[in-house]
Formats: sequence, C-alpha cells, structure tokens
Amino acid sequence: MKCPYCGHPDTKVIDSRPAEENNAIRRRRACDVCGKRFTTYEKVETIPLIVIKKDNNREQYNRTKIENGILHACYKRPVPAERIKETVDAIELAIFKREEKEIPSQEIGEIVMEKLKDLDPVAYVRFASVYRQFKDVNTFMDELKTFLE
Repeated sequence: MKCPYCGHPDTKVIDSRPAEENNAIRRRRACDVCGKRFTTYEKVETIPLIVIKKDNNREQYNRTKIENGILHACYKRPVPAERIKETVDAIELAIFKREEKEIPSQEIGEIVMEKLKDLDPVAYVRFASVYRQFKDVNTFMDELKTFLE
C-alpha cells in the first residue's frame, strides 16, 4: 500500500481487525520511510447494483438516498441515530442478498417500508405517504388500516 504522505510504495501492517460488522477489515499501517501512520479498509468488491426507476431510467444504487429518506421520515421522532443506521444496514443487506444486478426502485421502497414498520410507526406512515403518493385522505386511511391490522 502506497503511503499517502510521502508516496513510498511499501508500508507495513501494524494491526488488523474486523470492521463494519465483519464486512470489512480495518488495517493500521506505518510507512518505513516517513514514519507516519494511516488506516485503510479492505472490503469485498461487489458488482455495482443498478436501480430501475419508475420511468425505466437506470442509475447506480446509492445508499445515501435510502438514508435521507429514512432521516426525513424520522424527523423529530424519538428514534436513535444508531437504530436508523442499523435499519439502513438491514435494508441494504436485504437488497444485496437478492444477488441481482438490477432491482426496481419499487422493490427497494417496499423493503424500506417493511423495515420502517418495525422502526417507528409514524416514520412508516410518513414514508408511505410520499412513496405511495397518496392522492386523498381515503387512500391515506386505507394505508393506515392495513398497517393497524
């Protein structure tokens, strides 16, 4: 591994440990030339996942979009940040377990809604109201009835 400080092409590993719930390895490294230390992470390389949007356009999967949607749904709710992160991790795991190269955005939305039911009922309804594009109060009430059953 090349040193980010002096550019020397060879550094040594001082410490290795699991990171990101055993999905990565964190390595502390030291440069023999300049003596500086730095951290690297090693992950399994995955094939990029393509999301098929409602208008049939395709774009690369972006975890940040899911995080932002959940953060908006949980706005001013008593949901700890750690639980939000765990939920996003669980959603991402469910998506990647499908082992598909392309996934419709509707399927991602359904997975998000399923996980939000367990996280916070108000966040679930907020997300559903945007995701399902409720046209009127009756549609909204139908979703609430389904949730309450």
